[in-house]
Order: sequence, then C-alpha cells, then structure tokens
Amino acid sequence: MQYNRFLKWFGVASTIGMLAILLGGALVTKTDSGMGCGRHWPGCNGQLIPDEITAEVLIEFSHRLVTGGVGIFIVVLAVWSWKSLGHIRETKFLAFMAVFFLILQALIGAAQVLWGQGDFILALHFGISLISFAAVFLLTLLIFEVDQKFDADKIRIGSSLRFHTIGVTIYSYFVIYTGALVRHTNSGLVCSDWPLCRNNEFSLPLNMYEWVQMGHRLAAALIVVWIGFIAIKAIKHYSDQRVIYWGWISAFALVLAQATTGMIVVLTKLNLYIALLHSLFITLLFGLLTYLVLLVSRSRSK
Repeated sequence: MQYNRFLKWFGVASTIGMLAILLGGALVTKTDSGMGCGRHWPGCNGQLIPDEITAEVLIEFSHRLVTGGVGIFIVVLAVWSWKSLGHIRETKFLAFMAVFFLILQALIGAAQVLWGQGDFILALHFGISLISFAAVFLLTLLIFEVDQKFDADKIRIGSSLRFHTIGVTIYSYFVIYTGALVRHTNSGLVCSDWPLCRNNEFSLPLNMYEWVQMGHRLAAALIVVWIGFIAIKAIKHYSDQRVIYWGWISAFALVLAQATTGMIVVLTKLNLYIALLHSLFITLLFGLLTYLVLLVSRSRSK
C-alpha cells in the first residue's frame, strides 16, 4: 500500500536520525562541549538562539536541535506505526520504548546542563539513547516486513543459542556502560599502552581511573570471545538458516571492528574520528543483537 511506502522511508529517516543523536552526543562528550551553552536549557547562554558561535556552542546547540527535530520524527513514527501495524505483536511495545527512552535521555541531558550529575549517572545517558535507537531500528524492520512477512515458523533456534543470544545482548549493555564510564571519568588516557596499562607489563590498577579503563578492556575482550564462540556455533549448526548464519557473522565482524577502533583510540591518544567510529560500531552491534533477540522471541525450539 502507498502509505506503507511512506512509512518505510519515515522509519529509515528516524533510524538515521537516532544514529545522528547518538553520534552527536558522543561528539559533545569527546570534545568537552557539554557546557557550550552554559547552564541554560533549552536556550543557549541565555538566548533562544546564541549570537556568539564558538566550536563548543556549535556542537552542543546543533546536538540539541537534532535531538528535538528527530524526537518529533520518532513520536510521529511511533503513533503512525501503532495505528497502522498495531496488529503485529511487537509494534506497540517498540513504539512505547522508542518514545519513552528518547524522552528519558533528553531529560538526563537537560538535568546535566542545569544541575550537573555524577559520572556514574552520566554514563547511563548513552545506554539509554541506545535503547531508543534499538527500538526505532526494530520498528523500522517491522515496517519493512509488511510486504513479505517474516515467517517465524521457519526459524528454529536451540536452547543453547537462545541462552547465548539473550546473555550476550544483556552483557553488551554492561560493556557499553563501562565504555561510557571511561569517557565520563576522563579515564581514556590513564593507560597509554595496549593491551596492558603501563609499559605492557602485568600489574594491578593503582587507582579508580585505571580500574575503569582496564575493566572496560577486559569486558570488551570477553564480548569478542563470546560473540566469536556464538558465530562458530551459527556457522556449524545454522548454515541452513541464513538470517541466523549471517547475523552472527556480521555481529562478529562488528565486535572485531569495535575492539580494533578501541585499541586505535588508545594508541592515537583519543583521535576524534576513530573514537566516533568506535561509538558507531557498538551502536550497530547493539542494534543487530536486539534484532537477533527478536528472532529468538519468535522462533520455536530446534
């Protein structure tokens, strides 16, 4: 139907917009532009539109504008999908999640500007935005299924793969939180070597910042191994189910890219472009993992 074609493009635009919000937030943090508009929200430095534009003001104010504009798109997408595709099991849940977590991340961002918050609370900001992104991404996939509905009866996932899919997705959120904590506690350069902290010699961390940095590295190493293990299982046992087969191969490629850019970020002393790629890869990986969880929820036991 014609309206479905427009809804598809609207979903794609909303997904890209959410990706822009996530990367824009990462850019704000990585360039220390969070106070570019001072303690003013939604205005900037006491004005609705700032007349003095510095790099920090441009980054922070642009991020706010993008968040506001994309927010309108997501609300429209959620309502439109609810009305058009409400008969599909996951639609209403995903529509609610997309809007709820978008508002929540905006409120946390506003609270940080107005009053300031601790590093451990701020580290949740990226993760909350990520949930909203995943919900919009999955909602868009549901819209694209209208013309050729995905047949859940054809998917057979064994109990072992079910456990690993759900487990590694939950664990990935923990890894993302530790990465955000590295950023918000300014622990990115506390360990200048890789893979070990100082002179590539084994030693226990000496302070909180080293614990945060090395804890994230350990968590990231474990998820690479875990997803690699799952990918091997998928290649061996699910070659007849192409979505599962290629889904886990893609997940392994993304986690390798994420780990590699994490290493390069350290070795290049926080190169901004590599750091943004690092955020991009973990965002795409989380979106893919949530889709694999969706397939698990639809599948029958193998």
